[in-house]
Amino acid sequence: MEKLQSLRGMVDLLPQSTPLWQRIEATARAHFARAAIEEIRTPVLEATELFARGIGEATDVVGKEMYTFVDRGERSCTLRPEGTASVVRAAIQHGLLSQGPQRLWYGGPMFRYERPQAGRQRQFHQIGLEMLGFADPRSDVEAIAVAWDLLADLGVQGLALELNSLGSSDDRARYREQLVAWLSERADQLDPDSQDRLQRNPLRILDSKNPDTQALLAGAPTLAEALSPESRDRFARVRDGLTLLGIPFQLNPRLVRGLDYYSHTAFEITSTQLGAQATVCGGGRYDGLVEQLGGPATAAIGWALGMERLAILLAQVEPASVAAPEIYVVSRGERAEPLALQLARQLRQAGHAVELDLTGAAFGKQFKRADRAGARWAVVIGDSEAEAGVVVLKDLRGAAGEAPDPEQRLSREELLRRFA
Repeated sequence: MEKLQSLRGMVDLLPQSTPLWQRIEATARAHFARAAIEEIRTPVLEATELFARGIGEATDVVGKEMYTFVDRGERSCTLRPEGTASVVRAAIQHGLLSQGPQRLWYGGPMFRYERPQAGRQRQFHQIGLEMLGFADPRSDVEAIAVAWDLLADLGVQGLALELNSLGSSDDRARYREQLVAWLSERADQLDPDSQDRLQRNPLRILDSKNPDTQALLAGAPTLAEALSPESRDRFARVRDGLTLLGIPFQLNPRLVRGLDYYSHTAFEITSTQLGAQATVCGGGRYDGLVEQLGGPATAAIGWALGMERLAILLAQVEPASVAAPEIYVVSRGERAEPLALQLARQLRQAGHAVELDLTGAAFGKQFKRADRAGARWAVVIGDSEAEAGVVVLKDLRGAAGEAPDPEQRLSREELLRRFA
């Protein structure tokens, strides 16, 4: 029989990797709590229309990358390719915006049919922040600061913030006309993907990875030149706020992000540790999305960080490991093994991490497994100990810098008091 394997781009997260992921998640949760940001959880499966309307039908995500199918109710459904549209849909559906501005965060799997590579899989995971109902430029600064401080706290090195303003919808419409006119005169010099985007989604040409196209764009009109005075002033206030907080940034006029709903501030946080896959967090303002999805006109800003890329980066300095139990219970014999089962539970109820050997193997083999598990203590019960009402407590490795304690024979009550 053929051995079953996971689908391409759907990667298992094995036990030696999960402690790092758990640390990232716990650190993020702590930062969000300190910033009064509440968690929201949305379904991984949504109506396809949500993403077609929210992300934009002309984008590569909707046109090429979504996992979409018709369910048994003849409804077009899609596995979410990103988190923002789902959060906005939930906020509208449940009337959250009528309760005032919302500071929300989410985490979980997303799905895009892309070519798998290191740090980018077809099922990938994000942690994201959405601030709905905030128009002041200080909200842009605060959102970026939360991301920056989280990444710094995790120990990410070589952080850099790239910043741009996409202006208002009027600014972008004016710039789009200028850019399309300029590129149309040079269409034969564009790479095939950029030629395809010229009429469909011309702003995405700006972040083309083709070196010849990038060289051509050096002479193209810039979005900064098309910004209205109001948009210029707003962007200046964002830059001033970041300077006040001591968060360094560099302007990148080619930074447009990949989704149609962005406006005004767009940003990416990169790390020099990741090489070609440098971006670890990206986001921006999307003041028109809530209204576009059927809600009231609502200013908003958000970001998302990719867990896979972040885990690859942090794994460079944090070796993979499985959490070691504090106590390893070794038992053998008809009377000893039921007592060991009971004792392991009592120790866990007292708050200790306990691994119970269930093999019934010889004591020597069980002690080898206890040592490999990394446990500090072994609790040993044989039939003779069970009959005498005692256990043997062995110190397998001693406290840091100290020799192991001598072996002790204790009653079960004494052992439980010792680890109370």
